[in-house]
Amino acid sequence: MATLNATEQPAFPFPGIPGTGDGSDAVSYVETRVTDGAAAYPITSSTIMGQLYQVAVANGFRNVWDRPLAWLELESEHSSASACEGFALAGGRVTNFTSGQGLILMKEVLYTISGKRLPQVLNVGARALTSQALNVHAGHDDVMGVSDCGWGILFAHSVQAVADLCLIARRASEESFTPMMNVQDGFLGTHTIENLSFPEDELIRQFIGKPEDKIRTIFNPEAPLQIGVVQNQEAYMLGKIAQRHFYDRLPGIIQGAMDEYYRLSGRRYQLVEGIGMEEAEYAIIAMGTLSETAASAIETVQERLGVKLGVVNVTCYRPFPAARLVSLIKNCKAVAVIERCDIPTMVDNPLTTDVEASLAKALMGAPGFDKISSIPFVFSGTAGLGSRDTTPGHIVAVVKNMLKGPQEGKVYFSLGIDHATALAVESEPDVRPQGSFSVRAHSVGGYGSVTTNKIIATMLGDIFGFRVQAAPKYGSEKKGLPTNTYLTVTPTGKILTHCELQHVDFVPLMDPTTWYMGNPLVGLQSGGIVFQHTDEPSPQALWDSLPPYAQYFMKESGIRFYGVDTVAIARESCLHDFSLIQRFQGVVLLGVFLRVTPFREQAGLSEEKLFELVRKPLIKYFGKRGDIVVENNLEAVRRGYQRVMEVTPSIMASTSPELLAQGKADWDAKGKDVNAFFI
Repeated sequence: MATLNATEQPAFPFPGIPGTGDGSDAVSYVETRVTDGAAAYPITSSTIMGQLYQVAVANGFRNVWDRPLAWLELESEHSSASACEGFALAGGRVTNFTSGQGLILMKEVLYTISGKRLPQVLNVGARALTSQALNVHAGHDDVMGVSDCGWGILFAHSVQAVADLCLIARRASEESFTPMMNVQDGFLGTHTIENLSFPEDELIRQFIGKPEDKIRTIFNPEAPLQIGVVQNQEAYMLGKIAQRHFYDRLPGIIQGAMDEYYRLSGRRYQLVEGIGMEEAEYAIIAMGTLSETAASAIETVQERLGVKLGVVNVTCYRPFPAARLVSLIKNCKAVAVIERCDIPTMVDNPLTTDVEASLAKALMGAPGFDKISSIPFVFSGTAGLGSRDTTPGHIVAVVKNMLKGPQEGKVYFSLGIDHATALAVESEPDVRPQGSFSVRAHSVGGYGSVTTNKIIATMLGDIFGFRVQAAPKYGSEKKGLPTNTYLTVTPTGKILTHCELQHVDFVPLMDPTTWYMGNPLVGLQSGGIVFQHTDEPSPQALWDSLPPYAQYFMKESGIRFYGVDTVAIARESCLHDFSLIQRFQGVVLLGVFLRVTPFREQAGLSEEKLFELVRKPLIKYFGKRGDIVVENNLEAVRRGYQRVMEVTPSIMASTSPELLAQGKADWDAKGKDVNAFFI
């Protein structure tokens, strides 16, 4: 997979500008610098991409060729696709952003855009389609629904890949006269903050080039051209088959763009990438964030099962890199294809079908393929529909299923649900890089915790220089109901898992009733930290307010326990716009986090310097509301830092043996399953 940060390779002229951002930031950063304009209709999870582009237009932002941007918001996704078609016909460099049902609604226009050979990039936050129910989270069935439209389709596995593939797709599209999709997983990419090397403006100029040098102006009164005509029996088929000329060239053009991008940036991409495939006996094949989660489990599989596992990440889904895929998996005993979609009416799901067809072509001795005499058995699985959690433990279960063979194992399987097809997870390995620190926060929608999680991640990435990954667990209902946020930071390595955190070091509870909804302490490591919002006046009163199971676990596990009244601080600090008081509760947690974690001391920062640096991410997220709101937020952070109180070990030690015994019984009754906490 691509190198996350190319600064370790100084020979490359454009290693990137270090920063943090989510997949929406990555897309908007690139497209506002590359394009002449955008036409879009907002739909979750792609909405923020369009919003950021629209804000750039409103602020008078100009692209890297010093040209103003144009923005159109139409009445539907179908209309936005038509507007992009017209924009491209007129010779403009254009982009669009969509997801889920919006992509399907565009389908009629997608055929005409490719048929007219119009270069453009469509950025997709891949999302589950409304079927038996509405879901706005990750799924690939929207992309599968338009995979026959003649567009090139690239899948990003990380936020860095989102930015880079956006540029690669643009270059390949304009060189091949073929429109391209730049796909990332909804929410798991679009709303997940990671480290990001932002492409430099000069890299963009060199790699992409000026629009007038690359794009034909078809709607030109000075040189009129007839296009989109009626073709009857004599001509239509010839026109359709003749377009294979463009598609025959497309794989080489995409790989050529990837190779040139590597030469400039040091970040390498391939149509299909193998991780640990040199000696692999078994392999997992996936696209998007599932690929990185699978890669995170390779060492665990080796240690636990003694099996050489590899992962194949399909970056280019269309055109499908069949021959290259076969060369990676031909020596495996079995492979398992994991997909974010399920189409039971097919022989197998789409990616599995492509894999099987590729192996069959090689077995037949088709030109261009490595000739093989036998093929690995292909298992097929569905996972992650609607962002259903997929963990390293699931990957271990997939390998165990392959080891059973087709007679005893499940040829088709599912992950993460209670169903006859599902594979059981025996235990959940901790695959985080050495020295990682993870947070699982329990809050309520509307308290500002999601934004606070982003601020903490941005601060730890940009100020402290850590590798970070921060993700919310959104629900369609959001406001007023329980919300979880997840954050991992690490001094070295890359965080590969894109899942809910099972091993954590800090558990903040912004809603004390969480104690009675489940078990928020599950997965908390010995010596970890718990914080709770409280209106109790003293550490002893806070400790006495806890249920016995929490007291038992924290005392026995050496947990450090803190509390403060976030509501009181929010009311004191939010002086400009009282409607924001509820949201201020979340930002108080930032001050608590800085006080109870070791990062300030490790960085050698004084408290004064720390709060100077905190101002920067606060401006990023709240600056649009004005300086006074930024200052109010900073004061809330400062008060949280200063007022947080600790329940000392001596207070915990004074707990009566009878209460601790009751707590142990309650803890055992609650169970310690990793999914036992309220989500």
